[in-house]
Amino acid sequence: MKSALSFLVAVACLAVTPLAYAQIRASAPQIGDPPEALNMQLAGYDRMQARAAYQPTIQHQGDRYIAYVGHHGGTTTIPNPINSMTGKEEPNGTSVLDVTDPAHIQYLAHIPGESGLYEDGGAQMVRVCNGADLPHGDKSAVYMLRTFGNSAHEVWNTADPAHPKLVARLEGLKGTHKSWWECDTGIAYLVSGAPGWRVPRMTQVYDMSDPAHPIFIRNFGLAGQEPGATGPVPTMLHGMISLGVKSNRVYFGYGTNGGGILQIVDRDKLIHGAPEPTRENLLSPQVGRLDLSPLIGAHTTYPMIGIPVPGMLHDKIGATRDFLMIVNEQIANECQEARQMVWFADISAEAKPMVVSNYTAPEGPSDFCARGGRFGSHASNESMYPVFRNKLAFISYFNAGVRALDIRNPYQPREVGYFIPSITKDTDSRCIKVDGKDRCKTAIQTNNVETDDRGYIYIVDRANTGIHVLTVTGDAAAVAGVKP
Repeated sequence: MKSALSFLVAVACLAVTPLAYAQIRASAPQIGDPPEALNMQLAGYDRMQARAAYQPTIQHQGDRYIAYVGHHGGTTTIPNPINSMTGKEEPNGTSVLDVTDPAHIQYLAHIPGESGLYEDGGAQMVRVCNGADLPHGDKSAVYMLRTFGNSAHEVWNTADPAHPKLVARLEGLKGTHKSWWECDTGIAYLVSGAPGWRVPRMTQVYDMSDPAHPIFIRNFGLAGQEPGATGPVPTMLHGMISLGVKSNRVYFGYGTNGGGILQIVDRDKLIHGAPEPTRENLLSPQVGRLDLSPLIGAHTTYPMIGIPVPGMLHDKIGATRDFLMIVNEQIANECQEARQMVWFADISAEAKPMVVSNYTAPEGPSDFCARGGRFGSHASNESMYPVFRNKLAFISYFNAGVRALDIRNPYQPREVGYFIPSITKDTDSRCIKVDGKDRCKTAIQTNNVETDDRGYIYIVDRANTGIHVLTVTGDAAAVAGVKP
């Protein structure tokens, strides 16, 4: 393991010129090929029992850094992978890893999820709060909040991350997906599908300041999604990001790869407003809304507040502005749908958000559409530590790996780095129909990305290739102001 990691780190650090890059990648990558990298390099790797991965969350626990990774359900070929620690088959759930030293990652535990394939099983979403930060939590505990397939949310105590203990379970939460948990208040925004609602994914707000005793606050969604509504049904929820009490804003993204909607919500009115799901009550907390093209969705809505805009610093009005980075999710393999991208909206006038720029990874010369699997954006990092905040953003891009964006001027975002992991014997294939038959190819499918306060970047793979821990170098490191 150590020698293999040393090899991967070494080849990842090699400088690759554009010409050499085009020549090397004239054909699709094969097992044994080095990773492709520009201004990013590998610091550590773990195969995570070859489980399809969705959300990584990195938690600083005492003098350790622990990675919690939510997994999709199994595949048709391997529905229940082997837990290498027990030798037993287990449905995909949550991996717990010690990443304090990324060069020597320790796999600590796997907590099985719901039985089922792909998004019908597993435990794909995970958030973590230290008990000392929650108003009414056990101060010695570390609480992990995760989805359980599409039937529940669970809370586990992971103060001893190698031996997690179940604390509470919220049954009956359907359509679970990308939730948010405020550690300083305990308010949790859980993606679910409440009975009677016209969409399978909406928001159920809970007070989880005491995670052992969750208190339901209200159901929430777009007007027209509520029980008893008529007419067209707005696109279902994907996820949200809250800026908490001080900023008093929650940013919701609806849709994945089509009919995307950004909704800006007054947090106080959402939590303390009239809870009955009437049209009037659903509209009351809404501060702003932006309906996107039918061709694109809104997977991640990442706020970038108080940006001094280069070239406008002497303007009497608008020299400092607020933005939202909206990331769509590519769904179809091999470019069989509209390209999903990254969009930047100026939300300085919240009632009238306006898209002002965009970014997409170049399809050539790497021929990403022909490599297999998905090519297009998926998600951004969501942590807001100062090391990268409002300077660098990291976008997971499926077979194009992770892309590093200079976002210091959201009107002109630019790519300053990327890392595409090597495929391995674990990497699962992806198929499309050609003349009625499956045509399958093996390709990296970088699914989600996160960062920590030390400046490490964590990417996980949807096609079973594990977790890669990265650092920035060169121009990317210069943008962030960190030492490579």
